[in-house]
Amino acid sequence: MKTLLCLCGLAAVLNAAPAKDPYPVSAPAIAVTHPAADAPGFTPLFNGTDLAGWKTKGNWVYDTDGSVTLKPRAGETGWKRFDAYLFTEKKFRDFVLDLEFKIEPKGNSGVFFCVADPLNPVDKGIELQVLDTYGLATPGNHDCGGIIKAMAPAKNMVKPVGEWNRYTLTLKDRLLQVDFNGQRIILLKLDESPMKDRPADGHVGFQDEAKRVWYRGVRLRELK
Repeated sequence: MKTLLCLCGLAAVLNAAPAKDPYPVSAPAIAVTHPAADAPGFTPLFNGTDLAGWKTKGNWVYDTDGSVTLKPRAGETGWKRFDAYLFTEKKFRDFVLDLEFKIEPKGNSGVFFCVADPLNPVDKGIELQVLDTYGLATPGNHDCGGIIKAMAPAKNMVKPVGEWNRYTLTLKDRLLQVDFNGQRIILLKLDESPMKDRPADGHVGFQDEAKRVWYRGVRLRELK
């Protein structure tokens, strides 16, 4: 009887054990190749001179290496200053977004897309996380490479602070895939996820969380 009770108890524990992350983990990562520098059809989203084509009240500027960087101003804290985020004026539907980023220690930002309302991107858009989670064994949806409130990445691919990382995000017919430093770490059917009610098109942009972050090589190819 004792043995039976112990076995039943163990089965109950195994069946009831909650996942560390409340959202599913993507399918196992596979090796991929990012688009070549001369891949056809891509349009740079920054012109290298100013922020024409973008909207923001944040202190986004060009660094000496030509990358676009956020330099938080004195007194700026937190992530709810939505008008300080950097968003394209144009909206996009199906596309490939290719970019590089690097962060400072404890750095935090995000790549937004399908944003209907730039003043409410968290609820009216989708975010691919940018975060200093180097060395984390099991990343969740809110760690680097995760789709916040939707899916955890298959693998933690973020490099140490100060090194450049590569994202290639492809969205076609509501199927989202994210390639991160040579590995496909997100494969998500948006209509079968918590993002099912998010817009099919919208602005692309970057989060101002009052943490230093750099973006470069930001380019987009629209898919028909």
